[in-house]
Amino acid sequence: MMPKVSIIIPTYNRASALKRCLNSLTFQTFQDFEVLVCDDGSTDDTEEVVNSFLSRLTIKYYWSENSGGPAKPRNIGIAQACGKYLAFLDSDDWWKSQKLEKSVHALEAGANFVYHDLYIMPSSWTQSRIWNRTRVRQLVAPVFEDLLLNGSAICNSSVVVRREIMENIQGFSEDTKLIAAEDYDAWLRVSKLTDAFVRLPDCLGYYTVGADNISSANRSIMNINRLLEIHGKEIKEQHGKIPGWMSYTLASSYYKKKVFDKSQIYALYTIKEYSCIDLKVRSVFITVLISLRSIFIH
Repeated sequence: MMPKVSIIIPTYNRASALKRCLNSLTFQTFQDFEVLVCDDGSTDDTEEVVNSFLSRLTIKYYWSENSGGPAKPRNIGIAQACGKYLAFLDSDDWWKSQKLEKSVHALEAGANFVYHDLYIMPSSWTQSRIWNRTRVRQLVAPVFEDLLLNGSAICNSSVVVRREIMENIQGFSEDTKLIAAEDYDAWLRVSKLTDAFVRLPDCLGYYTVGADNISSANRSIMNINRLLEIHGKEIKEQHGKIPGWMSYTLASSYYKKKVFDKSQIYALYTIKEYSCIDLKVRSVFITVLISLRSIFIH
């Protein structure tokens, strides 16, 4: 019989973290699942780690040449999956025991897409300690408009979605200009097909930050510009201007790059055009820092 859930785990040279990730799956209270480890060209002992779990998990291993990002290995997983539902889990993250049970319950009750908070863990953590948690919001219909204008509210390692929906959107974009934003782009395309997005109230896993997570100021700028190219027409139709989360991201990223003139332009734009207090305060802080720097220089 086919498994109810296919868990897709992209990985690259994270053998130690992958062991922790897979171990969390052995404790799931819902056990009708298969695991697809999609290796993006690892040169460490990733395959040996996978083999060590063969007696405890229904697990398949796929190795391919390195593609530079998680989209291709995730798509390999989607193509090979047999489950009714697809669950995405990055190899340096892991789940609490009731993650799948509660996710499948929501999907069987009518949801098409399930997500939830995750505890944020530093890559250097040395003990079982609860840190901050992602505070994802309940998306409101139309979900596409909410995601587009307010930014992503979804942690990839929390998502469980109906397989036919991911197949319908042809998986994740492998556009290199979307690396680190390919999941957000995918959720936008999913939201064009359904508004049945359900946020579970529980915090059901752990998200690692630090390590080799894909993020940088240059990449953030590239991601925003590419998203504007892809969805610019819809943004213009629905909002008429760059969403505040995008303008703030550009302001922050240019500040990190020390391109202060562009940083100030986007910070002032965010202050002027948006009512979101949090973004305004952050943008004011950026403009103050730039002004103080200018004063000290002169």
